[in-house]
Amino acid sequence: MTPGPDRPLSRLRRLAAPRPVPRPAPGERCDLCAAPIPDVHRHLADVHRRALACACGACAILFDGRTAGPARYRLVPERRRELVGVALDDAAWDALGVPVATAFFFHATAADRVVACYPSPGGAIESLPPGDAWSAVVAANPVLAAMAPDVEAFLVHRARGAREHWIVPIDACYRLVAVVRAHWKGFGGGSAVWAEIARFFEGLRRGAERTGRDGRAPAAPREDAWQQ
Repeated sequence: MTPGPDRPLSRLRRLAAPRPVPRPAPGERCDLCAAPIPDVHRHLADVHRRALACACGACAILFDGRTAGPARYRLVPERRRELVGVALDDAAWDALGVPVATAFFFHATAADRVVACYPSPGGAIESLPPGDAWSAVVAANPVLAAMAPDVEAFLVHRARGAREHWIVPIDACYRLVAVVRAHWKGFGGGSAVWAEIARFFEGLRRGAERTGRDGRAPAAPREDAWQQ
């Protein structure tokens, strides 16, 4: 589900800076009905082309809830979940075959399998994790089995000592791809891109739920824990 060369990526960049009052963006239109749409709008996943389509409010409502069956378009959800206590050690990560420290995984209906993508200066790069390695990760973290195909992704960020794990809408992942593509400089990326990546994850946390690896809310710490 990689977006097209430039136009979808430029749209996703604008998602990183939501405006308080949604106004139609100059020249920005719904990909289904051509109605004017604001900078901040919903997306539909085209499961045949593995692409994202911008949707006006009416078209988003039309496809809301269509997450199964032969429908070509599926509405990308807005729910973001920060996963707590994920079982994914270095050996399990290496077994997935991803050569970088940040990647996202989703079930692609068109490919009938889980696909891994990771940001790069040239856009999203795709790889196919071994099925047994992915199955082991899901077995250790059952919450991943409930991800909606095509529209939700398991986002892992392990760069520079981070250990962040999320289930996020697929368009958020491509927004991260756009951040890296826009700001990466030289071999190591440069300070600007890492600042933007940190800002991206800070934005994810605002309004996000916290979920354990079993899909349940994590236990709250005991009030007397500081005494132990």
